[in-house]
Amino acid sequence: MISPLKVRIGIGLGTLTMAGTPDRFNRFVDRLEELGFDSLWMSERIGSPAPDPLMALAVAAGRTEKLKLGTSVLVLPGRNPVLLAKELATLDVLSNGRLLPAVGLGAAEAAEHRAFGVQRSERGRRHDEALALMRACWSGELISHDGEFYPVTDVQVLPRPVKGDLEVWLGGIAPSELRRVGRVGDGWLPSFCSPDDIVASMPVIEEAASTAGRSIDPQHIGALIPYCDVELPSRIIEMVQHRRPGLDPRRVIPTRAQLPGLIADFVSVGASKFVVLPLVGDADPDTELGALADELLPLET
Repeated sequence: MISPLKVRIGIGLGTLTMAGTPDRFNRFVDRLEELGFDSLWMSERIGSPAPDPLMALAVAAGRTEKLKLGTSVLVLPGRNPVLLAKELATLDVLSNGRLLPAVGLGAAEAAEHRAFGVQRSERGRRHDEALALMRACWSGELISHDGEFYPVTDVQVLPRPVKGDLEVWLGGIAPSELRRVGRVGDGWLPSFCSPDDIVASMPVIEEAASTAGRSIDPQHIGALIPYCDVELPSRIIEMVQHRRPGLDPRRVIPTRAQLPGLIADFVSVGASKFVVLPLVGDADPDTELGALADELLPLET
């Protein structure tokens, strides 16, 4: 018997953050905890005013007790996976097991690739090797790894995550990204997608997982959903058109009034974990988060 889906709703700040100053960010975090949102998600972009996700989540961890802490997504290629494994495990331990890491290849922009010092042709191989090495590090054992990019000898990483390991979610909706989710991911958190995309993509993920001798937990399917009540910023339109050529951005970026119905549609096709991203610029966080709580938290099960 399949367990009923546990619907959970978090809030993401994306790369066009509405909580950019220390006071504003801290109040944003406090308000999420007060209202009972499931999680806070921080995105990564070197050339954006958005804060570094791990630094921001460390601040949030120190101000909260229940709020889960997610990355959407952390760019894996170009990082030292041993040091990153240590950082993620530390944040998980110091937050009492509240970390929800989601990782990916990073934005498909040459400037971002240069910032991470990674050739575009290497991103996928670096990502998969780094993730495998991080999982080995979280065992707490003395490990050696003879890899293409990250060879290490007799390394031990402590502390271990609270549950002994971390479930790592992946994003993306291209066929190669979907196959990677099935092959090495613990969950799937795509962005700029529709319920129809979930239906079309799940067979690809499931086939890749089956081929790799593994499966994806049905509770680990989600979506990052940006919303906007005004004219879409040109940067967002360009981002959607770059990722999904020919797609009308409004098909994947609803207004706030459309959010409850869209989330219900996602749930009906098997998604249950949502990161809602307000594209609301200078809107007052207290007011905006209060309205979102009233409209969306009753959807949780």
